[in-house]
Amino acid sequence: MASDQKFVDYILEQIDIPTQVTCKKMFGEYGLYFDHKLFGLVCDNKLFIKPTPSGRKFIEEIIEAPPYPGAKPGFLISDKLDDRDWLKKLVRITVKELPEPKPKQKKKDR
Repeated sequence: MASDQKFVDYILEQIDIPTQVTCKKMFGEYGLYFDHKLFGLVCDNKLFIKPTPSGRKFIEEIIEAPPYPGAKPGFLISDKLDDRDWLKKLVRITVKELPEPKPKQKKKDR
């Protein structure tokens, strides 16, 4: 089941970092980016955040689940979606530990 744009908009409003957090639609679901760094997914109207050691400590009671079949598990965030400050802090903690995205290679002419 694809995620609703209204749910994604709600998540973006809750994170409330409009100049740095963006989303991209991917196969009916959404990738969440902080300055071009993928930190989470919205799949089936559920928020998944990439796991990091500091994120694990911050969340305390972790629920891990794959966002889609065959995917690596992420932190499923459900009970704290309405806590804007908590969610914003989790995003910042997570992004700080994620590696920088690899530069895209230029396509070779054939």
